[in-house]
This record gives sequence, structure tokens and C-alpha cells, in this order.
Amino acid sequence: MDPYLLSRRRLLKQLGLSATVASTGLSAHVLASKPNRKLGVALVGLGFYSTDWLAPALQLTKHCELRGIVTGSPEKIPEWQEKYGIKDKNVYNYENMHTVADNPDIDIIYVVTPTSTHREFSLIAANAGKHVWCEKPMAMDEKECQDIIDACRKNKVKLTIGYRLQHEPNTQAIMTFADTKPFGAIKDLNVVAAYQGSSWPDNHWKTRWDMGGGAMYDMGVYPINGARYATGQEPIAIEARHEVTHPEIFTAGDSTTHFTLEFPNGVEATCMTSMVKPGNKLEVNCADGWYRLEPMSELNEVRGKTSAGHKLNKEIPSQQALQMDNDALAIINDTAVIVPGEEGLRDIRVVRGAFESVRQNKRITL
Repeated sequence: MDPYLLSRRRLLKQLGLSATVASTGLSAHVLASKPNRKLGVALVGLGFYSTDWLAPALQLTKHCELRGIVTGSPEKIPEWQEKYGIKDKNVYNYENMHTVADNPDIDIIYVVTPTSTHREFSLIAANAGKHVWCEKPMAMDEKECQDIIDACRKNKVKLTIGYRLQHEPNTQAIMTFADTKPFGAIKDLNVVAAYQGSSWPDNHWKTRWDMGGGAMYDMGVYPINGARYATGQEPIAIEARHEVTHPEIFTAGDSTTHFTLEFPNGVEATCMTSMVKPGNKLEVNCADGWYRLEPMSELNEVRGKTSAGHKLNKEIPSQQALQMDNDALAIINDTAVIVPGEEGLRDIRVVRGAFESVRQNKRITL
């Protein structure tokens, strides 16, 4: 089989045909009567990612569109309304966002706020009967993740986590290799997701563990998720250590963390994540060759190659637009989402294991 083609099993999974699907808030007869209807998205939090990436991407989507905003910064509202034509009735703050339940313009709430608020806002959205898109990392701990999953199930709405890379074609090729093994059995992996922050304002939330900041929360889910999808397995143990740098800035968070993941077949993934030093790759060494993505998690580019000389260089206009269109189609067609809440929970379990490993200064069973 051509290793660049998705295996039938994984393709069916990604199309949502191999999983039991949850009921949605959109009835079949309504969708059939409005086949070209775009779903309305409200972005919760108007920081960097919403402003620079999601809102522009929503101008490219075919199955959903930007219709609302939720913000605690009223000074941002006029610019967003002017730029994107957002109606007054679709503008909310964090205190009144629960009233979105009465707004048929909004089908989806996309939570793009600090991680420590993901549970609160996701539950408000689910209880309002809106589908929930939640940015990574999903939440602060496993219980918060499960609370979000349970709320969405109870309210019969879709939940997906914003792992854009699992929608990206070069990453999907790597995921397929876990099944097809074009270069034989995997021996080991090296996964790095890091960036060199130039400066951090005092007490910025991304430097604080209590708000879901620090390298392990902010970027660590990339090497964790990468190692998981590249092997197709769940890690059984982790050993981690923090590299202490910039202590004057990261007074309550990690600036760099090194960790090793152990998988059931003895394969190990050596990983690093950082907010103060660069690095971005996923390298898989196998019995008969290797393959890698470098960069593996850039916002606008993923590229790779194999030891056989093949390039992994498929291009798409926008990772975020593809992600949101796929997630919108899962709602419209009532199929399984590509990245469910359980996927976010599994990564948070490993993040919390890393912190426990550092605390105890030893390998931790997951």
C-alpha cells in the first residue's frame, strides 16, 4: 500500500464513519431544508489567536462563519464589529454569555481564553445548547476535562478540541504511518515543540501554572500529541524535569521542560518543550529508515520528508479554516468529530503526570 495514502481504517475514522455519533442540536429535516446554511461561530476571547488566526480563517471557511464575539474588553468591540459586520445582538461579555441560548444566529461557541477558564466557558456554552469548540490545552486537569465532556453529552452537543494539526495533511500522513509502518517497526522518537519568546509582560498568564501557562501546558501538548499520533499508542510512563531559566519571569511556571514518554512496546519518545528557546520537529526512527516533520507545529507551515527521499509538503490555504470546516461538517452531517474531548483529556493526563514526575523526581506510571 502506498504509505502516503490514508489507510481505510483511519480514513473512515477521520470521516466519522467508524464511531458511535452523538445526537446534535440540529435536526435532520432542518439541515435538509437548508443545505447551504453556514453555521454561526462566536469566538470567546479576542486575544492573539482569535485576532490573528481564527477570525481571518473564518473568512475562508465554507461551512461556518464568524457571527458573534464574547469579550471582557469592551474597547475591542467597535473594531471587530466594523471589520466583520458583527451585529449588536451577537456581542456578549463573560457575565451575560449564557444568554446566547436564546440566539439562533449562534450555533457554535469557540473557547479561546486562558486554559484555567476553559471549563467554565465550555460548560456555559454546552448548557446553552451550543456546540463547543475548545482550544488546546483542553483544561487544567482530568476532572475539568471530564466535566466538559459530560456537559456536552448531557446537552447533546458536539465537542471538539482545537488540534488543528490532526486536520493537516502532512501530519495525517505521519498518523497513517503508525498503521502502515512503511519503514518497519518504530524504534524511537524525538519530538520538540518550542519557541523563543522575546519578552513577557510581568505576571502574564502564559507564565503562570494556575492559569494554564508555562511551557508544559502551553506547548507541551504538541510533543505529547505528536508522540501519541505518530505511534498510534498511549504512553504508559513519563519522566520529566524542568530546566530553570528566566526565573525572574517564570516565577510560577516552567520555561522549559524535558520529558521522556514510554510506550507499551518499549518505544521511547524523547521530548522537549519551551517558551524561551526554539525548536520544532517530530522525528520517527524505524527499523528500516526514518521520517520527520520539521517544522511540525508551525501555525502556517508543516513540512517533512522520509529517508526514502519522499517529501511531505502538501499545502493548504489555512490550517484553521480546514479544522473549522471539518468540525462544522461533523455537526451538519451528525458524524463523529476528528478530535473529540477524550483526546484532549488524554494529553492533560500526561501533562499532569509530567508535573508529578518533576515533584517526585522520578519516573511516573501513567
